[in-house]
Amino acid sequence: MLLCNKRVGEPARLFSWPICAPYAFSDAVFYRLVCFADNRRGAVCPRAGRATGCSAPAPAPGEHPAGGPQRGSGHCSLPARHPGSALPPELLEVLLGDDGSTDQTAAVAAAAMQGYAGSFRVVPITDTLGTARGKANVLAHLSRAATTTYFFITDADIAVPPTWLTGLLAHAQPSVGIVTGLTLVTGPRLFHRLQGLDWLMALGLVQVVTDLGRPVTAMGNNMLVTRAAYEATGGYERLPFSVTEDFELFKAVLRAGYTSRNLYRPEILAESLPMYSWRGLLHQRRRWLRGVEALPTWLKTCLGLYGSFYVLLAALAAVAGPAAALSVWLGKVLVQGALAVLCFRRVGRRAPLVLLPAFELYTIFLTGSLVVFRLLPISFSWKGRQYH
Repeated sequence: MLLCNKRVGEPARLFSWPICAPYAFSDAVFYRLVCFADNRRGAVCPRAGRATGCSAPAPAPGEHPAGGPQRGSGHCSLPARHPGSALPPELLEVLLGDDGSTDQTAAVAAAAMQGYAGSFRVVPITDTLGTARGKANVLAHLSRAATTTYFFITDADIAVPPTWLTGLLAHAQPSVGIVTGLTLVTGPRLFHRLQGLDWLMALGLVQVVTDLGRPVTAMGNNMLVTRAAYEATGGYERLPFSVTEDFELFKAVLRAGYTSRNLYRPEILAESLPMYSWRGLLHQRRRWLRGVEALPTWLKTCLGLYGSFYVLLAALAAVAGPAAALSVWLGKVLVQGALAVLCFRRVGRRAPLVLLPAFELYTIFLTGSLVVFRLLPISFSWKGRQYH
């Protein structure tokens, strides 16, 4: 089942910024970074038996963001015409959930999937199941409609490569409940490219932490969930409602006794539309903060240290002088540049090092704006709905 969400193209919850301050890695984390850089091909795990069927579900309420193209089903469905091209079409079903679309989702999807040899249908979502709301409710419906062994979940503003299904499926084993892929934000403008740099470096550090044996999340726009693991959790209709529904499922799957895998490989690298406005970006990151608040204390501490870097840098300048602060800042930029090179090289891309000075300003402004947004008693928007 290919589950595809029409509105959202963002990774789960916290990864606008690196997990730990890149200037304060322990020797163990540095060692994992070296391994991460060298492991370009990686070891492919044996597939868990014969592929008895794959479903690709996709929730799709309508959205038409200001300043950008429609975040519509066409972006997802076009690549879905060839998902995992090594798989026979009869083993794949593509399900698109239409949760009150206002931008002709069914018509756009039907046109994009015309001529597809496998099974494809749009599933209208008109009621709620249990505790599920929003995207989680759509996924709950699509999971019930699916008939296959593996669920491949993505969003409708995501473009997946032809190797996506087989790339994820190669790492599915009986004990593995979730396999999470990799997503890169792409776009022509500086604002879009800064988001892409932000995402890929952050997900690189997520990979490092995961390789240390501390898996922290899944990513709802690029992941495989086995039917067995999903049903062991009771499904979204029995999970606590959260605006970071992928994180809730991730935690529930681990509680059910399954493990997870995070992949950082070119064959599962998907591309996402960016947020087109600063307001949209803030609402996206505000939603992710909900997930941050549920993270382990050690991880929240790392995030807090990273977020407070410039405050600490200002304090250092006041105590030890501008020269000392400047040397620390330059060290951070150099380490951050090295990280960018490693992350982009791992997926066969060239790191946009020319963006690093602008990225520093982007990070400062985003962190400050998000702190203010978090403290204000105002709601944030997600998939056309308001949350407090």
